[in-house]
Amino acid sequence: MKIKEVRELETKDLAEKISEEVAKYNQMKLNHSIAPLENPSEIKAKRRDIARMKTELRQRELNK
Repeated sequence: MKIKEVRELETKDLAEKISEEVAKYNQMKLNHSIAPLENPSEIKAKRRDIARMKTELRQRELNK
C-alpha cells in the first residue's frame, strides 16, 4: 500500500485497516514458522505497510 493510498483513507477507516493488517501480519508470521512462505519478503512488506499507516494516523492525531 502506497502512502498516497493511506492518506486518502478516512481516520476511522485507517484505524480499522491497521487492525486488519496487523491480524494478517501475525497470521503470516505464524504460517511462515510452520511452513515457509513462497516469498518471505511479503512479511517485511506487510510490516512496513503497517508502519506507514500508523505513522499517518499519528500525524493526524498531532495535527488536531
